[in-house]
Amino acid sequence: MAVLSPNAFRPTPIISACLLGAAILSGSAQAATTVNLGYNGAPDPEKNAVHVFATNLKKLVEEKTNDEIELKLYPNSMLGEEQERMEQVMSSPGLNIASFAGMSPVVPEIYVSAIPFLFSDFPEARQFFDHGDYWQAVEDDLRERAGLELLAVVEEGGFLAFTNDERPIASPDDFEGLRFRAMDPSQVALYEAFGASGTPIPWTEVYMALKTGVADGQMNPPMYIILGSLYEVQNYLTLANIQYSDQFLVGNAAMIDGWDEEMRNAFREAVTEANQMARNHNEARVDERIAYLKEQGMEIIRPEEAQLDAFRQQGQPAYLDWLEQQDISPRYIDMALEDAGLEPQGE
Repeated sequence: MAVLSPNAFRPTPIISACLLGAAILSGSAQAATTVNLGYNGAPDPEKNAVHVFATNLKKLVEEKTNDEIELKLYPNSMLGEEQERMEQVMSSPGLNIASFAGMSPVVPEIYVSAIPFLFSDFPEARQFFDHGDYWQAVEDDLRERAGLELLAVVEEGGFLAFTNDERPIASPDDFEGLRFRAMDPSQVALYEAFGASGTPIPWTEVYMALKTGVADGQMNPPMYIILGSLYEVQNYLTLANIQYSDQFLVGNAAMIDGWDEEMRNAFREAVTEANQMARNHNEARVDERIAYLKEQGMEIIRPEEAQLDAFRQQGQPAYLDWLEQQDISPRYIDMALEDAGLEPQGE
């Protein structure tokens, strides 16, 4: 996959573009600054973990900067779809919470962080993103290529789980012959490794695809299974901790660099605190969401460790092969595997 230069993006008009004015001038008094924050999903804390993070961030930024920075929230992709929002924050002051669809055209190396079964729990995933060498390299590349600062990895509902309406899935052998909805080609490769087939289907069409039999199953964290009412058309939920479900808070680096040190520190403290609050909220809700799906009639399957190991042994090599086909440097793959406590491919 070719890495796109920031110049490849076509600038688009910014809705209510934030004006830094004299605030950017070194040594000048800080005037109140409005910063737009765009993201996907409804402004509903019960249905959108990203919105929980955004609302906490707004409150904390304004408190910690004594209202010198005011965040204006734009949920439901009001500032544009993924690429449009990335264009905006690359070319003008602002913040954006991007998914893989927004990030990957600039840093395709981000797909390495989605190696399946890379983490067994939340602490492992958070250690990987908070302290790993691989993630630091991705942050550096994003700043160099696009002028963006990668500020936080935002959890959006926990780990992905398999669902289907044909039979319980507890091991890779149970996938044989099933048809699954895939989000992207990497998921197709994963399903094929298990003996199933994968077909890319947009999220907006997933419910009908499952209801009409176009696909037998799909994978998402419990929050999205509830959000999409997929429990109405799926009978089985397999908690295999496939991938850590996340999005990414990015900010225009020139904007942040233009603030004085006190304001920058206050802003970054707010980001860290808001992210911890969102993590606590998200993790606390996982069991509740699984219980809700059980109440709706889904059978919950919790694979044993030997079965999870079988998933890893079949799924990871297929995904790693896919990564290599995208022309992603093996250096990133090896760093990520080492950060996750696994053996790098080069050894």
